[in-house]
Amino acid sequence: MKPLINLNELGEGDVVGNGKYGETSYAVSELIGAKKLGYSVSVVPPDKRVCPFHNHRHNEEMFLILEGEGTLRFGKESYPVKPLDIIACPPGGEEVAHQLVNTGTDNLIYLCLSTNEPIDVCEYPDSGKVLSMVGEQGNRTFRHISRKQDEVDYFDGEM
Repeated sequence: MKPLINLNELGEGDVVGNGKYGETSYAVSELIGAKKLGYSVSVVPPDKRVCPFHNHRHNEEMFLILEGEGTLRFGKESYPVKPLDIIACPPGGEEVAHQLVNTGTDNLIYLCLSTNEPIDVCEYPDSGKVLSMVGEQGNRTFRHISRKQDEVDYFDGEM
């Protein structure tokens, strides 16, 4: 296996869409032998975004804008993004919640790089949801999403 790949050689990507969310995603990590970091390329059509506004409690993400323009929601701020911008999304609370939105007229294309911690908790400030996951990407042994408001007492339902 070669430790490199040209972006023009990625082949067909995985197309995902749901309302205002949509992308073609190209997994890169396995193609180049990555072990501890996750690599992918996202192609986002105009007026779409890949995922809801969220933050990770354990994993860190970085994005490098390759083509197009958009808006980065980050914490309580919004920033315009353009080619060659590098975005750091460290682990933490709502202050580092993030989302890239294609506000341009052409595809927004960016490289995604993330740590691959097998345990993570994501929070979704806009909807009040929490996602807990255990296991490697693509092979989760536990995944649960619920709303924060559904919190129960530690002893609730116990005998």
